[in-house]
Amino acid sequence: MEKEFQIQKIPFKKQVKLELFYDNQKLQKHYRADFVCYDTIILEIKAVLQMPIVFNAQLKNYLKCTKMELGMLINFGTPSLTYKRILNSPNSQ
Repeated sequence: MEKEFQIQKIPFKKQVKLELFYDNQKLQKHYRADFVCYDTIILEIKAVLQMPIVFNAQLKNYLKCTKMELGMLINFGTPSLTYKRILNSPNSQ
C-alpha cells in the first residue's frame, strides 16, 4: 500500500498514533491506525478470510476519537480484494 500511495502521489502517514479523549481530557491510552490519507481518511488493512464485526467497531472507534468522517477497511485475505467504507456521522448508526 505504501509504495502505491507514493506512486499515485497520495499523501499518507503510516502507523498513526491517535490520541484519546474523555470529557475533553487526554487519556494515557491511544489507538494506532494503519494509514491516514489526506489527513482525513483512516485506512485499516487486514488479511483475513472473513471480516469479523469487531474490525468495524475498531474503525468506528478510531473515527469517533479523531472526529474524522471516513474510514475504510481493506482486506487482502480473500481471492479478490474486498473493502468496506465506514462513515462517522449521526446517520450512520
